[in-house]
This record gives sequence, structure tokens and C-alpha cells, in this order.
Amino acid sequence: MRTDFDRQLRLLGGEMREMGVLCQEAIALAAKALSEDSRELAARVPPISAALDQKERDVENICLKLLLRQQPVAGDLRQISAALKMITDMERIGDQAEDIAEIVSSMAPGPRPETELLGHMARAVIQMVTDSVDAYLRQDTELAAQVIARDELVDGYFEKVKKSLVDIIVAGPDLGGYALDMLMTGKYFERIGDHATNIAEWAIYSVTGEHRSEELTSG
Repeated sequence: MRTDFDRQLRLLGGEMREMGVLCQEAIALAAKALSEDSRELAARVPPISAALDQKERDVENICLKLLLRQQPVAGDLRQISAALKMITDMERIGDQAEDIAEIVSSMAPGPRPETELLGHMARAVIQMVTDSVDAYLRQDTELAAQVIARDELVDGYFEKVKKSLVDIIVAGPDLGGYALDMLMTGKYFERIGDHATNIAEWAIYSVTGEHRSEELTSG
């Protein structure tokens, strides 16, 4: 019985790893589409987002089977419960990468000076997603804590993007549409960083049984 349970847990880990890879691919493609002004690259993001939707359902099924057909001990239960929470954030990462791709597809061609800052944001959040999923798979609370700390870096980039866009609007009010598109793109990257932080927090919970939201409530 335990052998089958362990096999299902390994399957769960594999599916979580694949979801993490899909998240990375979606973010990277959206960022590259933005920097290269490529509608062709942008069009490759929605299928990845759809694949994440399917993976979310697959992981839910695995978790439910583990919960209903087995009798997981405390550590296993935390691992399964954390996975169920994490996949929601991972699916939303795909949605937000798709939102960025939609903006790229609708924007008029032209110079985009903010793309360098947004590229920094993209690389930062890709690493956060990678490390947060790895932290869960490796049960590495220290790595998860590093992800949470790096969210401030992403927030700092977003503040710089906002300041730059304000300066653009002041210099040329006719660029308001462009500025709004860039602002929304930066906001989506910032939200992806928030989702990576959530994943890291659940990775810590899967090891310790403690979640930061509970700490804040008790404080």
C-alpha cells in the first residue's frame, strides 16, 4: 500500500516540476515577445497557458486520489495540501504571461525604452518561480526564504518602471496609451513575483506545517 502511495507522490512531484517548467516557458516567451515586438512569439504563449490549465486539473486528480484512497501521515498530508495551493498560483502565472502576450499583440510598433527594466523583472520572476518549485520538490526552506526575500527586488523594478512612465506621460501626453500598456505589463510581472512568493510560502509549509498568513494572524 505504501509502495503505491510513494509512486503517486513521485508522480505528483513530476507533475509539479512540469508545471514549473511551463510557467518558466510562458514568462520567458512573453518577455521575449515584448522585447522583440514579436506577435509570432506572443501567439505561442496561450497554448502554454492552456497546458497549465490541464496540468492543474491533473495534479488535483492525483492529490484527491492520494487523500481519498490512502491515509497520508502528517508530513505527506502537508505536501499534498501545499501542492493543491501551489497549482492555483502556477495556473495564474500562465494567465498573466498570456495577458502580457495579448498586450504585445495589440501594441503599435515603435521604440519601447522600458523593455530593459521589464526584462530585468522577467528574469527575476522566472528565477523566483524556478526556485520556489525547486524548494518544494527538495523540501528546502532556506531556498524558499530566499525567493520570498527577492520579491522586494521585483517590487523595486516595478517602482522604477512606474516612475519612468510618469516622466513619459509628462513629456508627451499623446503617449498615454503606450504608458498604460507598459504599466500593465509591469504589473503582471509584479503579480507573477507575488505568485512565486506564495508558492515559496507553501513550500515552507510543506516542511514545517507553518504558513506566514497564520503567523500574521496570530501576531
